[in-house]
Amino acid sequence: MGEVVLAVDIGGTKTAAALADRHDRLLRTEVASTPAAEGPSAVVDTVVALAQRLLAGTGLRLSGVGIGTAGVVDAGSGKIVSATDTFADWPGTPLAALVRAGLGVQLIPDAPVAVQNDVDAHAAGEYLHGAAAGASSALVVAVGTGVGAGLVVRDRVVRGAHHVAGEIAHLPVPGAAHLRCPCGRLGHLEAIGSGIGMHRHFLTLGGDPDIVDARGIAAAAAADLIARRALDESAAAVGRALAGAATLLDPERIVVTGGVPNIGDDWWNPMRAAFRSEAIDALQSTPILPGALGDDAPLRGAAASAWRNP
Repeated sequence: MGEVVLAVDIGGTKTAAALADRHDRLLRTEVASTPAAEGPSAVVDTVVALAQRLLAGTGLRLSGVGIGTAGVVDAGSGKIVSATDTFADWPGTPLAALVRAGLGVQLIPDAPVAVQNDVDAHAAGEYLHGAAAGASSALVVAVGTGVGAGLVVRDRVVRGAHHVAGEIAHLPVPGAAHLRCPCGRLGHLEAIGSGIGMHRHFLTLGGDPDIVDARGIAAAAAADLIARRALDESAAAVGRALAGAATLLDPERIVVTGGVPNIGDDWWNPMRAAFRSEAIDALQSTPILPGALGDDAPLRGAAASAWRNP
């Protein structure tokens, strides 16, 4: 198997880990539930247990570790800066140091342990190996339970002075003023453009409370005018936000991934129409592409960070 690194994707509900080679190819993958409510020690123990399962019987030691995790991350220090309440006591966690200590002799001496935000890892994966491969710059946006984004320019993830570069979720967008974002403020993209946001918007329009999520809204949209409106307006909010982000950042490509875009043309058509309506002429040709790697994207981006140790 040769030299390998451990790639980890820590999400609110599940943690995935894989061994990866020098081309960021995933050789073996294991998944476990994330004990987010139990605190940092439990999360680190889960990562270590997954690594042990992956390495069992191989005789290998890790040449590095790359981690993508929920929360705002100081990639330089490997510490969590801030996070939602999903992760108990996550802010301030020295994740890189804890994982290094937990792995012990399974990690070769002085091997890097790189930690970054999960959507930044996702963006790096799509940029290096997926829908944005070959572009000089890309904005990669994940639309699912929440909304996240990562910006990659000339092989480097742009993180910003406060570690939040690319956080499109908190752009104010028209049509969301009646909805509260998870950050506590009204009118942000995530409040209407995420799967949860779409559902909350649907309920404010008087939608059927027996429909419990975005998937149900999409299924009902052909026959239910309120569902159709909620889906259209949620997707359009994402398109408007992308137009604003493109105006500011001018990426060569925009890649959109996540569970909500998997709704299909009923979501993509109003999203793209809103982008075209709002974007200036010079940006009309900016490609907006679906992600190509699915759940492998953050793992491949995390692997790349371990080999390259940015």
